[in-house]
Amino acid sequence: MHIVVDTHTHSVASGHAFSTLGELAEAAAAKGLAGFVLTDHGPSMPGGAHPWHFGNLRVLPSRISGVRFWKGIEANIIDNKGGIDLADSELARLDFVLAGFHEVCFASGSREENTRALIAALANPWVDAISHPGNPAFPVDLAAVVRAACQEGKALEINNSSFTIRRGSDANCLGMARLLAESGGRLVVGSDAHFHGDVGNFSKALAVIGEAGVPATLVVNSDLAGFEAFLAERATARAELVRRALPAQ
Repeated sequence: MHIVVDTHTHSVASGHAFSTLGELAEAAAAKGLAGFVLTDHGPSMPGGAHPWHFGNLRVLPSRISGVRFWKGIEANIIDNKGGIDLADSELARLDFVLAGFHEVCFASGSREENTRALIAALANPWVDAISHPGNPAFPVDLAAVVRAACQEGKALEINNSSFTIRRGSDANCLGMARLLAESGGRLVVGSDAHFHGDVGNFSKALAVIGEAGVPATLVVNSDLAGFEAFLAERATARAELVRRALPAQ
């Protein structure tokens, strides 16, 4: 299986990453990727990108260094009600919204509390996928999370960096991948690159997916057309959910 779009990358705008957008694009091109998503950290992360960063992504072209570029965010889950740390007006400008737990933005609770918070984030119409849900610092009921993701039409991420920086993620990621394979749920693979040399590095994640028996048809970024179709599906679903939430005129 090949991953053609890196859906999780960070630039210097994240505050603790070390490469520019141009360097990320050049690295994606050098790795033979069809494209990448810039998912800088939301503003609740210490040193994270200012909300204006996300609003001004509109000035960037759709192709950089010959590869497709999508505007995104790794938003922080900030409460147990599905709240994330960017206003709707800015989220509406983005192509792809990851949301995840980070210790400095949300205090881990019990397994049941973390599960409720993650399921609430999956129900947030702006959220397209959950970043590193296998993080052992936030224990969750993976079966319940997978069921919720399937119901909401969202993807769960296998994060390649988790296997080195989130020690203990291996068993959780493998278990989640097996549940997704059994249920037909969708999965996304990201490098979580904070340095351009890591763009397109999916080796450990792909090994886990292979062991779990996940078919390429369930990995939304294993095919460019499939990834674009997922983005279009999510945009349509988001628009409908937002429309339903508006008070009757």
